[in-house]
Amino acid sequence: MSTLQNVTYDEITIGQTASYSKTLSEDDLVMFAAVSGDVNPVHLDAEFAASTMFQERIGHGAWTGSVISAALALELPGPGTIYLGQSLSFRAPVKIGDTVTVELEVTAKNDAKKFVTLNTTAINQHGKTVAKGSAEVMAPTEKLVLPKPVLPAITIG
Repeated sequence: MSTLQNVTYDEITIGQTASYSKTLSEDDLVMFAAVSGDVNPVHLDAEFAASTMFQERIGHGAWTGSVISAALALELPGPGTIYLGQSLSFRAPVKIGDTVTVELEVTAKNDAKKFVTLNTTAINQHGKTVAKGSAEVMAPTEKLVLPKPVLPAITIG
């Protein structure tokens, strides 16, 4: 069984890094549209998307933001993290089949509030930055090692 383990506030150091990767699949794109309600045709309609500057369907920017959220929740600081805020600029589209790797780097700590600031950079499999920004989180103070939940199978139809 896989486990999830956090890094507590006291264990976090300035300059500490972590990464997390996810590939955008057709199912991810459709499920994200369904869950968010964002049915912009640039995401769902190949004919429409072909007429845009992207020339094909692209993933939602918020999907990339959600991969950053996953990196914070699963890697650094990990389980027990409270996501407080994110500044984010999108630099390039994410296309179906692209693998986005989020690189996190701790840049500041606030001892009074147990807040941590991290640079967040999302890069595709070609080394191109697709999004960049910074996140502020409340880091956990207690060490956690938990079983990784198994998600149910989802069918799109």
